[in-house]
Amino acid sequence: MTLLRNYLVLILLGISISTAAQGLDSLPQFNADRLQINKVGMTVLGSWALGNMAVSGIALSSSEGVQRSFHQMNVGWNAVNLVIAGFGYYGAISSGTDLGLAETVQEHESIKRILLFNAGLDMAYMAGGAYLLERAKSDTKRSDQLKGFGQAVIMNGAFLFVFDLVMYALHNQHGAQELYPWLDTIQLSATGVGLQISF
Repeated sequence: MTLLRNYLVLILLGISISTAAQGLDSLPQFNADRLQINKVGMTVLGSWALGNMAVSGIALSSSEGVQRSFHQMNVGWNAVNLVIAGFGYYGAISSGTDLGLAETVQEHESIKRILLFNAGLDMAYMAGGAYLLERAKSDTKRSDQLKGFGQAVIMNGAFLFVFDLVMYALHNQHGAQELYPWLDTIQLSATGVGLQISF
C-alpha cells in the first residue's frame, strides 16, 4: 500500500510540474533571450579576436624583440579565441528554444558554471603570464621572447576574465529576473496522495 501511495504521489508530482511548466508562457522566450546573450557574447569575443589578429598581424612585419614576441603570441592566442567564438555562435544559433522547465534550468545553470570555471582559468592564464615575465629576468637568451609572450598572455587573460564575469553577470541577472521569481511561486506539498501547487 505504501508503494502504491508513493507511486501515485510521483505521478501527481510529475503531472503537476508539467502543468506548471506549461503555465510559463515565456519559457521559450527565456531560452531565446539566453541564446541571444550568448550570440552577443560570441560576437564580442570574435570581434576582439579579429581585431587583435589584424593589429598584431600587421605589426609583426615591422616589429622585433619583445614587441615581435608579443604580436606572435597575440595572433596565436586570438586565433584560438576566434575558433571558440565561432563554435559558440554556431551553438547559439542552432540550439532550440522549446525546452521543458527542467532542461531550461539545467541549460541556464550549466552556462553559469562554465563561465565561472572559465574565469578561474583566466586567472591561471594571467598567473602563467606573470611567471613568464619573471622567467624573462633570469633567462637572458630568451628574455625578449618570454617577456613578449608573458605580456600577451596577461593582456588576453585579463580580457577573458572580464568577459567571462560580465557574461556570468548577464546570465545570472537574466535568471534572477525572468526564471527564478516564477519558480519561487510554486509550492509543492505532498500529504498522502494529495499534492498542492499554488501560484
